[in-house]
Amino acid sequence: MTDQPSKDVVSEAKAQGTAKMAQIVYFLYLAAIVVPMANVVGVIMAYVNKGDAAPWVQSHYQFQIRTFWISLLIGFIGAALTAVFVGFLVLLALLIWYILRCVKGLKYLDQKTPYPDPKTWKW
Repeated sequence: MTDQPSKDVVSEAKAQGTAKMAQIVYFLYLAAIVVPMANVVGVIMAYVNKGDAAPWVQSHYQFQIRTFWISLLIGFIGAALTAVFVGFLVLLALLIWYILRCVKGLKYLDQKTPYPDPKTWKW
């Protein structure tokens, strides 16, 4: 009998660690609403941890990475359109979309399930 943990125990511990990092990324994304550049730190963490994560956690990292890039694109469009005032509505819609994606991602992460469609533009 050995004192070494089984592969399943090690895999589960690794999945829990990467899931905790995915949770931190979601919180950094939400913090970015009031703390500039927190989402940049979050997306870097998502890129770094994506390869080592369990498949169900990888779906969250993919979702987080897409959330960052889509929000950056829509943010630039909204900022450009503020000159004609419609940009403020675009930025408000972006804020709501961004919060909903983070909250929904946290919900699935808490349930320890993969994000159903991480490639979606919807929430």
